[in-house]
Amino acid sequence: MTGPLIAGLDDSGNGSARRRRVDPERRAQLLKDLEELVLAEGFMALSMDDLAHRLHCSKATLYSVAGNKEQLVVALTKGFFRQATEQIEQAVADVADPRLRIPAYLSGVGRAMSRCSTQYYADMIGLRSTAAVYRTNSAAAARRVQELIADGVKEGALRSIDGTFAGQLVALAIEGVQSGVLLSGGLSAGEAYTEMADLLLHGLSAPQA
Repeated sequence: MTGPLIAGLDDSGNGSARRRRVDPERRAQLLKDLEELVLAEGFMALSMDDLAHRLHCSKATLYSVAGNKEQLVVALTKGFFRQATEQIEQAVADVADPRLRIPAYLSGVGRAMSRCSTQYYADMIGLRSTAAVYRTNSAAAARRVQELIADGVKEGALRSIDGTFAGQLVALAIEGVQSGVLLSGGLSAGEAYTEMADLLLHGLSAPQA
């Protein structure tokens, strides 16, 4: 990479020259605090100086985590999705009924993505490197829904449907919820994921009396 993808993104100068060693415990706490700040406020408008000031640390400490701002937000984005995936999969593993694994999965996605502010989402998809991380995880979510459907069909709990189509539909819906396009009717993100799971499982059929 020869330079920042978006003007003003990389304000590190020669960050490697200013790095300092930080103990693992301090580094882990710093990453946690950075994640909370960036998910809440986005990152495009925040410089490394801003981040250091808000976290009450030196820029040298930040450069111990990543060489520049872009590397930092990519690492934070990857870490967010990795942790979310682990939590979601644990929730799914605790569900015995194959039919309920799909809403469990989508509810987990909803809880995870509800931590992302509108500004963070806009910044994430506006930067090529973080957008690539998001696309990778959206594709993984689509594949996971396909797997859950296939497992349900195999166990006789779900009727045979086109799992690929359903997975792609879910991926588009996830993007629509996160961008706000599918929330114009007043639903919260969590409610939207619940409705998504219900539609996927039951369609528009009225419940039997």
